[in-house]
Amino acid sequence: MPELPEVETTRRGLLPHVAGRRIEHVRLRRADLRWPIPRQVEDLLPGQRIDAIRRRAKYLLLDTAAGSALLHLGMSGSLRVLPSDTPLRAHDHVDLALEDGRVLRFNDPRRFGCLLWQAPGTLHPLLAGLGPEPLEDGFDGDYLFARSRGRSAPVKAFLMDQAVVVGVGNIYATEALFRAGISPLRAAGKVSRERYAALAREVKAILAHAIARGGTTLRDFLSPDGAPGYFEQELLAYGRGGQPCPRCGRALKQASIGQRTTAWCAHCQR
Repeated sequence: MPELPEVETTRRGLLPHVAGRRIEHVRLRRADLRWPIPRQVEDLLPGQRIDAIRRRAKYLLLDTAAGSALLHLGMSGSLRVLPSDTPLRAHDHVDLALEDGRVLRFNDPRRFGCLLWQAPGTLHPLLAGLGPEPLEDGFDGDYLFARSRGRSAPVKAFLMDQAVVVGVGNIYATEALFRAGISPLRAAGKVSRERYAALAREVKAILAHAIARGGTTLRDFLSPDGAPGYFEQELLAYGRGGQPCPRCGRALKQASIGQRTTAWCAHCQR
C-alpha cells in the first residue's frame, strides 16, 4: 500500500498541474470503488476551481468552494494528469476533466481506494480521531512517551496506530525502529522517554528523506510523472528477514506483528 511519502509525492507532483484549474466535468466509469462514490462528486464538482490539494494522513483532499473530494489510493491506486485523448487503460475508473484540456485520472486495479466527499466546514468520519502528522512539531518523544504509558501492545503496533500518529506504515515503522535500536516486540509502555525521543527523530528523518527521494517503490506504485521512487534501495530492515544485519552481520529475525511482517535485529534492537 502506498505510504505517507508516496501520497505526499503524489500531492506534490499534482500540485502545479491541478491547483487553480477549474473542473469542467466528471466521468465516473463505475459507481463505486471501496465504497459508493457520493452523488456530490458528479453534482457539485463540475464548474468548481481546485483551490488546494492537501494531504491528511494517507488521504488527499481536492478543495473547492463547494466542498472537498476525498481520495485514498488504496493498495495500488494512482493519480495522473494526462491529455484528455489518452487511451484508457484497464481500471481507469474516474476522470476529472480540467479546463486546460487535460484530465486528472484515477486508476485503481484492486478498488481498495476511494473517492468520497467532505462538505465545507465538516470533517469526514474517516478523518475524525486521527493522531498528529509525524512531520509536525507536535509529534516528538514527549508526546509518544505520554501516549504510551500503560500500553502493553508491541511498540511497532503502537507506532502504526493512526490514533497515535498518522501515516507511519509498515515500511517506515520497521525502518525507524531499526535505526532507533528499539525492538518492535517491546511493550510500548516499557520504552523510555529518551528512546522515544530517538524514535520520533528517526521517524521524522526517514519520512522526510523518503519524500525527498520520491517515496518507496512498491510493486504497483509509480509517481504521477511515471517515475518510480528510489528509497527502496536504502531500506535496512524492511523485507530483509533472514539476511545479515547491516550493523552487526547477524541474521535479521522475522515475525508477524499486528498482521504485518516485521524484520528486526535481536542483537541491535532491544
